[in-house]
Amino acid sequence: MTGKLVHFEIVAEDAQRAKGFYGSLFGWKFQEWSGPVEYHMFDGEPGGAIYPYEERDGHFVVYFDTDDIDATIAQTRALGGEAAEKTPIPGVGWFARCADTEGNAFSLFQPDETVPKPGA
Repeated sequence: MTGKLVHFEIVAEDAQRAKGFYGSLFGWKFQEWSGPVEYHMFDGEPGGAIYPYEERDGHFVVYFDTDDIDATIAQTRALGGEAAEKTPIPGVGWFARCADTEGNAFSLFQPDETVPKPGA
């Protein structure tokens, strides 16, 4: 369903410390993603992950599902929001960082397992 919250990310200074906190608080079990970056995924509804990144603003990153990321990027811009170009997630899909008219950050996600891996 377009517009459904499908994933969120917790950006952490210390990913291991954050995993310990949320694992103890909510009982989350983590699995490592076999991608090119450190990324600790957990099952849930919606799914989510923790990853280390020095530049963080103290907010979760939320992802909304779309059936057509290119059209949704264009519509975001037409409605006065901001949208970056789509970025591939090899073997998973596409995402784009966005902001609404009030400056609230969000991301779009379109699943697409055919997105090629780098060098493929």
